[in-house]
Amino acid sequence: MSVSREDVMAALAGIALPDGTTLVSKDTIRALTIDGGSVRFVIEAASPEEARQIAALQPQAEAAVRAVPGVTSVQAVTTAHGPAPKPPAPSLKIGQHPTPHQGGPQKLSGIDRIIAIGSGKGGVGKSTVSSNLAVALARQGRRVGLLDADIYGPSQPRMMGVTRRPGSPDGKIIEPIKAHGVTMMSLGLMLKDDEAVIWRGPMIMGALQQLLTQVAWGELDILLIDLPPGTGDIQLTLCQRTQLTGAIVVSTPQDVALLDARKALDMFQKLKTPVLGLIENMSTFCCPNCGHETQIFGHGGVKADAERLDLPFLGDLPLTLAVREAGDAGTPIAATDAPEAEAYARLAHRLIAGGMA
Repeated sequence: MSVSREDVMAALAGIALPDGTTLVSKDTIRALTIDGGSVRFVIEAASPEEARQIAALQPQAEAAVRAVPGVTSVQAVTTAHGPAPKPPAPSLKIGQHPTPHQGGPQKLSGIDRIIAIGSGKGGVGKSTVSSNLAVALARQGRRVGLLDADIYGPSQPRMMGVTRRPGSPDGKIIEPIKAHGVTMMSLGLMLKDDEAVIWRGPMIMGALQQLLTQVAWGELDILLIDLPPGTGDIQLTLCQRTQLTGAIVVSTPQDVALLDARKALDMFQKLKTPVLGLIENMSTFCCPNCGHETQIFGHGGVKADAERLDLPFLGDLPLTLAVREAGDAGTPIAATDAPEAEAYARLAHRLIAGGMA
C-alpha cells in the first residue's frame, strides 16, 4: 500500500504542542520524504528552547506516523532556527486616519477576486465560516488570502493557529502570515492577546485601508474579507473604496438573526455591492454521542429568504462540536479529513463552479 504525504501530515496534525497548536498548524514539518514505506522528516522549531520542548514529543510523532498503513520505518530529527528572538513588531503605525480617496472603488493589484463575508449580527459563526471556507478553497487549488477586518474583535489568529507577529522590514509594507495554505492578516497579530482596540471611526477606516493596501498579498485568486457584524464604518469604507467581486451573507435560521441579515443585505444593495449568495450556518446540531440531529435555531429560514429575494442559496452548515474544537485549537476543520469538513468542501466547490472563486 502506497503512503501519501497527506496521510503522514494528517498523522502529525494530531500531535499537540504545549501552546495548544499542533506540529502541522505551527508549520514545523520540513524535508518530508517518502520512499516506499520509509518516511523521513525534520521538525523545525523557532528557537532552541522550543526545540527542547518539541524533542520530547518526537517519539510520539514517530509512533503516529509509524501507525499509518504502509509505513515500515520512520526517521525524524528535531532542530531549531537558532537563538534569534521573535521578529519585531512592524514599526509602521496602524490606526492612522485614512488618506484622501479619489474616484470610485479601486482594484487591488495582483488579486483576481475579493469577496466580503458579512452578517447582520454577531454570534452566527461568520468568522468560522470564513476561515474554513478559505482553507477549503486552498485545498481545491486556489491561491487564497484571508483578511480579518473585525478590528474590535479579531478572531482569525486563534482560528488559524497563528501566534507569530508579521514582519515589516521597511516600516511600510507588512509581510502576511501563511497558515494551512492561506495567506492571512489580522490586526490581532499586532496586538497583545487581551489588548482592546479603543478607536473612533476614522482610525478604524485608516486601519482597514492599511491592511488592504500595505500588506504584501502577492498574487491571489481570491481574497476573503471577514467583516465585523453590523453595517458600520468598516463595511461602508470597504464597499466605497475597494472594488469587490461581491459579498456573502451568513446567518443562522432563527428569526432574530434573519432580521439583522436582511439589514446587511439592504446595506450591500445600497452600496451597489453584488450579493453572491446566502449561507445558513448552525442549520442543525448533531449530537456527538448519539448522532441525533436537532434544529436548535430552526431550519430553512435562510433558504426561504434567498428564494424570496431571488438570491443564490449557497448551502447550509451544521453546528458540531468538532468544528468548534478545531477552531479553538487553531486547525480549521476544513484542513482535516474529518466528516465535518465535507460541508465546507462542497461550499468551496460551489463557489469555484459558479465562477465566484
